[in-house]
Amino acid sequence: MARHLTTLAMLISGIVGSKRVHLPAIASKVPTLTKAESRVKRFYRWVANERVDFEAYYLPCAQQLLKNLAHQTLVLIMDGSSVGRNCRTLMLSVVYKKRALPIAWLVACGSRGHFAEEDHMTLIEQAKDLLPQGAEVMFLGDGEFDGIQLQAKLDGYGFGYVCRTAKDTFLTQDSETLTFEELRICPGTRITMHGTTITRDQYGPITAIAWWDEAEEEPLYLISNLSVEQDPCDWYEIRFTIETFFSDQKSRGFHLHKSHLSDPQRLAQLMIAICLAYIWIVYLGTLAMQQGDNRIIHRTDRCDLSLFQLGLRLLEYFLNQEMEIHVAFLLLE
Repeated sequence: MARHLTTLAMLISGIVGSKRVHLPAIASKVPTLTKAESRVKRFYRWVANERVDFEAYYLPCAQQLLKNLAHQTLVLIMDGSSVGRNCRTLMLSVVYKKRALPIAWLVACGSRGHFAEEDHMTLIEQAKDLLPQGAEVMFLGDGEFDGIQLQAKLDGYGFGYVCRTAKDTFLTQDSETLTFEELRICPGTRITMHGTTITRDQYGPITAIAWWDEAEEEPLYLISNLSVEQDPCDWYEIRFTIETFFSDQKSRGFHLHKSHLSDPQRLAQLMIAICLAYIWIVYLGTLAMQQGDNRIIHRTDRCDLSLFQLGLRLLEYFLNQEMEIHVAFLLLE
């Protein structure tokens, strides 16, 4: 296991140094005396090794992230994106200072298409096992949530949720059934239905909301187990303020979508290193803000950079100044 951990450390260092997830690019930025070709082969063996798994190498970090944030409501977000060569991933993240930090993920073949509801529930079940006892959880789902099994699972766990759904989702209230689209909502308005049920199976009662913000081109259709007083729309608006893991990982980050790997299992294992690298850089960004280093590496009057970009700049500053480099996979408050 010690050798596997050393390889993982090399991967993290190379990913951050190259800002790439292509194995030869990673190998070119790892400071060892071995030949680059040997490092590439070593990395390939690591991502292909069945003994390298999420439970051993990432679960402790995810568990600590959730524990550190559990003093407040944990906001979980599920998001998907294309990764590697003709693959896609579904990721569950926890919100921290307007970033989405990875907790668990799945990778499947095919760059397009929805994940099955069973996949959504698998990630929720994994997260539930990592949560500190008594933690309050709010789940925000952006699209793909057209079934009822996930809602039942969230209700069973005692989680609050606000999920976006399709315009053709069936609603039933007072023995009348219609779709969201048939509500014919107008721009700048909101229609809220309390105590309704959804789908032809009539799951509920839930709160159904058709919401068309004037700034948007089309309405949102939301389902929630929150009461009116808890205002599901206020919770869902948090979703708009969050830069997801994937937005940080493409042109502005490690270029996750340009990995040449096409095997879902190997991509899932490479993402262990990618996610740890991301958390490390967010940690450095938070450190920069706490220590006032942001005024040295950015502007003195305000900060326009994300924690991720600040972290990358702070690391570059440490390297240029030959200073000690702080390494941690935790959160600073």
